[in-house]
Amino acid sequence: MRIDLHTHSTASDGTDTPAELVREASAAGLDVIALTDHDTTRGHAEALSALPAGLTLVPGAELSCRLDGISMHMLAYLFDPEEPALLAERELVRDDRVPRAQGMIAKLNALGVPVTWEQVARIAGDGSVGRPHVASALVELGVVPTVSDAFTQDWLADGGRAFMEKHETDPFEVLRLVKNAGGVAVFAHPAASKRGRTVPESAIAELAGAGLDGIEVDHMDHDPKTRARLRGLAKELGLLVTGSSDYHGSRKTCALGEFTTDPEVYGEITRRATGAFPVPGAGGA
Repeated sequence: MRIDLHTHSTASDGTDTPAELVREASAAGLDVIALTDHDTTRGHAEALSALPAGLTLVPGAELSCRLDGISMHMLAYLFDPEEPALLAERELVRDDRVPRAQGMIAKLNALGVPVTWEQVARIAGDGSVGRPHVASALVELGVVPTVSDAFTQDWLADGGRAFMEKHETDPFEVLRLVKNAGGVAVFAHPAASKRGRTVPESAIAELAGAGLDGIEVDHMDHDPKTRARLRGLAKELGLLVTGSSDYHGSRKTCALGEFTTDPEVYGEITRRATGAFPVPGAGGA
């Protein structure tokens, strides 16, 4: 089995619609794919309606967190999407994305960059607006050559000249909310230092003690040495090890299935979950 547990669609900051995403996943030879858009489950229904036979969908989301001033992301799988407390928190985070993007645009304008809200909103479409959409606007304007080049201290990286904070939940509270909704929680790309500061291993140990299920080890932002270190940490803490592409369509260079999760780990995730279940495809539209 080939299992990719971290992907994004146009419901957040990917460039493939949910329907296109599942069709691409099937064409790429995947057996299982998780749809984990940022702080939203809005893409799940479309993905399910188009789910090809032979492909299983794991409903999920990537939740925005902040610990001691450090931004981090929690992958939540197979939770009840209608559980009131977790739903309210996702909406709070999502609602803060528009004023945050507008604040970044104002900072860019002050730096002499003629980006507009209308341009960013057009790029975001129906998705939850985020930094990648602002970064894409900078690419359109010729300010930077690629989206990744916008995530520097010159522009949109944490603490950068045009950076704006948004509402992000304490990760210990996220764990409580996800668990109460019957879900499974995996710390996404915990050592992706290119994105900014990362939490120390002592914090990962504390999260493990609070119910964290696993860490995403095999990821494009972790070099081989980092993956080996994280694998050892996971073994020490009794955490599951996952691997994923973090696919965003054409917005990033990673390919579906670039990294994958061991079938035994996937089986354990499904065993632990009580809020929702993986959905096998029956041949969607």
